[in-house]
Amino acid sequence: MSELRPETRTVHLPQPPLEGSRPITVPLYQTSGFVFDDPAVFADGMNRPDGPFVYGRLSNPTVRSLEEAVAGLEGGVGAVATGSGMGAINSVLLGLLRPGDHVIAQKALYGGTAGALNDLVARFGVEVSYVPEDDPAALRAAVRPSTKLVYLETIANPVTQVADLPGMCAAAREAGLVSVVDNTFASPILCRPIEHGADIVVHSTTKYLGGHTDVLGGIAVFASDELHRKVWKYATGLGATADPFAAWLTLRGIQTLPLRMERHCANAHELALRLDAHPAVAAVHWPGLPSHPSHALAAKLLPGFGGVFSFDLLGGRAAGERFMSAVRLALLAPSLGGVETLILHPATTSHKSLTAEELARHGIGEGTVRVAVGIEHVEDLWADFEQALSRS
Repeated sequence: MSELRPETRTVHLPQPPLEGSRPITVPLYQTSGFVFDDPAVFADGMNRPDGPFVYGRLSNPTVRSLEEAVAGLEGGVGAVATGSGMGAINSVLLGLLRPGDHVIAQKALYGGTAGALNDLVARFGVEVSYVPEDDPAALRAAVRPSTKLVYLETIANPVTQVADLPGMCAAAREAGLVSVVDNTFASPILCRPIEHGADIVVHSTTKYLGGHTDVLGGIAVFASDELHRKVWKYATGLGATADPFAAWLTLRGIQTLPLRMERHCANAHELALRLDAHPAVAAVHWPGLPSHPSHALAAKLLPGFGGVFSFDLLGGRAAGERFMSAVRLALLAPSLGGVETLILHPATTSHKSLTAEELARHGIGEGTVRVAVGIEHVEDLWADFEQALSRS
């Protein structure tokens, strides 16, 4: 390049070759596109999710590393990383459903998912039936000729019902339906839904996979190439695919996922037990407690019960608001799965789009408080909760 003028040299920067070595961590490929020598290879990369890297909306080495990592953890054949968890959910729903189709969903759902389904009903005439998450017979009874998809959550948000994944996915498969499972609350460390018969697994990678409250992302993992290619085509056309820097941050977080999940679960166990015994608490919703309706199923399905629970105070909404105002170590904030403990009021935040009737169907009360337990020392967390409870 020595013969080139400065104006040209500043554009065409040198790229040192990697000879005899490779980076320890996945590099960040912060580029919008890739250069080709062969037009046929260029064209091939435009048409498939596993082809040559072409354009950032279609493919990127850092993003594909994330997709392959999570697909491997979940036991899938491929994945599509997106800009958020809702990006993954909507890419799957919009990519697979058509006007007039029928969906069977579990009653207890994340508010964003419930809102997306309500929007499909209002705008595209999609019909939705709701069944208990642990009742395959109810699922079979709800099947219609127009039914296309079953939607479940491994651990539901926020009152932590656990889905009977083997039974529900088997019933879906018998009817020729695609089963989609949101595995965000469990992570692949606690559950791998494809092993229980699921066709698609979705995550908000913002949560446990990223793990540090510094990245927004989502991912959909597929048990078949056909579904993978179909949703990839829609997601890339929609423009929902992930940014490489977000993918790089998520890959960094995944490396400590098993260690973090162990602490999240241990801290949640101790706090749930103590809250369950506290005189100011009416109920604690965590599947690790024998009193939880999903306890027996969770004990059979999961090696740990997760790091999120909710509880109801005897004083209702007013008591819940006093508690959330009084905590000092726990943070009043959205999201979950980071290293810090976060609390929120589902009725006015994560599930604010739901009607009073829908909130009741989800088991959410006016005074329900959701706790996403972090990895702090559990005694420090309990001291904070105890002083806040004394004011509620």
